[in-house]
Amino acid sequence: MKAIFFEQHGEADVLKYADLPDPKPNAGQALIKVKACALNHLDIWVRKGWEGLQLAMPHIGGADVAGEVISVSASSAQASFTVGSKVIINPGIISAEDEFTRRGEDSISPGYKILGDNVFKLPENWSFEEGAAPLLVGTTCWRMLFTRGRLKAGETVLVVGAGGGVNSLAISFARAAGASVIVLAGDANKAQLAEKLGADQVVVYKDKPNWHVDVLKLTKGRGADLVVDNVGAKTIGMSLRAVRRGGRIVTVGNTTGYDMKIDNRLIFTKQVSLIGSTMGSRQDFQDAIGFMLKNNIKPIIDRVEPLKRGIEMLKYLEEGKQFGKIVLQT
Repeated sequence: MKAIFFEQHGEADVLKYADLPDPKPNAGQALIKVKACALNHLDIWVRKGWEGLQLAMPHIGGADVAGEVISVSASSAQASFTVGSKVIINPGIISAEDEFTRRGEDSISPGYKILGDNVFKLPENWSFEEGAAPLLVGTTCWRMLFTRGRLKAGETVLVVGAGGGVNSLAISFARAAGASVIVLAGDANKAQLAEKLGADQVVVYKDKPNWHVDVLKLTKGRGADLVVDNVGAKTIGMSLRAVRRGGRIVTVGNTTGYDMKIDNRLIFTKQVSLIGSTMGSRQDFQDAIGFMLKNNIKPIIDRVEPLKRGIEMLKYLEEGKQFGKIVLQT
């Protein structure tokens, strides 16, 4: 099979596009022919590696898969799927039971891994590309906003950065939940796209280096109830100033780095909750997909390209030029 993979951690030059042996499913597993796979910043972070990360090499990237069932083991729990079934895959899988999984907090468990092998039917009105695009980001977005962020109708959400898959979907999720949405965008084009998604107010941060002041003005001095800051080092300081007293800041990533400097006086004097969130449980996954279907939300896709251009598209993702998801076709 053709795949994009790496055999050692590093920059984009370690990526290869070549043939690898076809996978051999074990008992209880289904073999899926990938039709579409979406890219995530996770692919970049895993490629670069971090202390303690141990991967079997070569490592194939990708966490968001939509495809067709080629074969199903007779003992598989997914026996309701037959050869030719169009499916999507929950990116998360639990490799062991512990106190967290027993509480339904799968993604907190040390045994939580990506990619999963939990197969679900592809919604009938979704293409393979539309099916692949929201899997990881949809689960992440749902848990971030509702399970961890406790977002309620009538609250104001500030989304720091509009172009990424999680943040672009967060705009649609928050609007559908009855929240007011303020978005920070990098340029006029992304600002216009954010407005089309339903953003109530957009601030172009390149024109407003002290954008927290604009957020306070837009909220009549109160600040945002919930701030979504997945940018990290460059923005967390102003996010603390833009959130209301007693408000929440939730983060699932750090596209500008993890080495953040925080004035903790803003945390304790404003009594701000700084909340971390990662992926989600099986229930989060099902709730996210159900919410999208109920509210007719489809993922924003920046572009669809063939797998052979995958290395180029990963570089494009790393440059932050996209608005929405990048999907590869096989």
